[in-house]
Parts: sequence; C-alpha cells; structure tokens
Amino acid sequence: MTDYYKEDLAFIHDVGFGDFVLKSAPGLFDILRRNNICGGLIVDLGCGSGLWAEQLICAGYRVLGVDISEAMIRIARRRSPRAEFRIGSLFDLDLPLCNGVTSLGECLNYLFDQNNERQVLTELFHRVYGALIPGGVFIFDIAEPGQVAEGETVRGFTEGEGWMALFEKKEDRGMLTRRITTFRKSGNRYRRSDETHQQRLYKSTDVARELRRAGFRVRTMRRYGQHPLLKARAAFIARKPA
Repeated sequence: MTDYYKEDLAFIHDVGFGDFVLKSAPGLFDILRRNNICGGLIVDLGCGSGLWAEQLICAGYRVLGVDISEAMIRIARRRSPRAEFRIGSLFDLDLPLCNGVTSLGECLNYLFDQNNERQVLTELFHRVYGALIPGGVFIFDIAEPGQVAEGETVRGFTEGEGWMALFEKKEDRGMLTRRITTFRKSGNRYRRSDETHQQRLYKSTDVARELRRAGFRVRTMRRYGQHPLLKARAAFIARKPA
C-alpha cells in the first residue's frame, strides 16, 4: 500500500497541488445544495491529504475518506481530525449508507490497485448506487484519452520552497504513464524519490453509459462551478432517483 504517493510526493502534492480542490469546492457545494444534500455522510474515494474532507467538515457534513497512500492519510488525519480516514483501495471499501460520494482528481483512473479493470469500475458504480440514499449523488471526474499526443513524451517541472517535482508523461493505447522525480530539502541536502504512476483513460460517453446502466441519472460537465477542468477531463453528477 506504500508504493504510491510516498512521504515526499504526498507532502509535495499537498502543499503544491491543492488549488484544484480548493477552487472546485464552491462548485461542489453548489451541486450538493441543489440536490438537497446539506448535511449527512459524504464518502470521499481517493481522499488524498484531506483538503476536500476539511472543507466538508467545516460545512457541517460527516466524512469518511479512503486512500491507498499511508502518507496521504497521515496528513489528512492531522488536517481534519473530526473526519474518519481509512488506508486502502477505494475499490475495496465497504461503502456505508451515505448521502453522497465524491472522487476528485481523476482517482478512478489510477492503477495503484492492480485489480482496477473496467469491470471493477462498473461494479463500483453499482455499489455506490446501492450505498446512496434516494436522491443521493456521486460526483467525480476522470481523465480521457488525449492527455498527450500519441508518440510524444511531455516533460516539465514544478517547484516550491524546499522542493521540486519533475515529471515525464506518455500516452499509449489508452494508458497514461507518468514518471515523477521529487527532490525535497532535508537538512542541508535534498532527498530524491522516484515514482511511476499509470492511468487507464476512459471516454466520458462510455462512463456515462455505464452509470445509466447502474440506475443513475447522469450529467456530464467540464467544470466544477466556475473552475474549469484541465484538458481531456470530464466530471459527472450521477444522481440516484428519489
């Protein structure tokens, strides 16, 4: 469970890449309110360092978050001690009865769990449907094909105080591979860590079709409120009929 988002990358992701959740939060709360979900339990699949959980707790919701990264969960528990967090695969979570389920930052694409296959994703949709109260919503986003042009390799870096993250990504036959190298200051030196992440890319039309087969009423979006998603991403509001 510790091969992905280990200590240094978890720290860097938390301090350097939290804008997506924070800028999406107003739109997400608007979705919840428009579906008459103003309280109750929200299950956050792939909760990361607990940024969204913290927003939910402050707004009066109860939260159960799950993430495969032990380092991420340690940060989340410090950030939001009133939420409940579990270490594990989001595909294995025994979903409780809840008002809403969220999964932000294309978590459903990641192949951290070797059992993550298309059929497993479809089964998750059915399990979420069964766990939601009537009128409950499943809000999530995915990465689609077209992240990188076929045959090309994209490289870049991001840096902050005491850290730097370099990445290389390549897309091949519906799979995106990211190689990430981080440097984090430790005393007078910098510590290097390397991780390789893979994602299975899904077409939004295929995902919407499977959600409808599970029983949901589905809306596809390219933004959360005023905050647009990045290129070749899609978000979904999947509502269980009341």
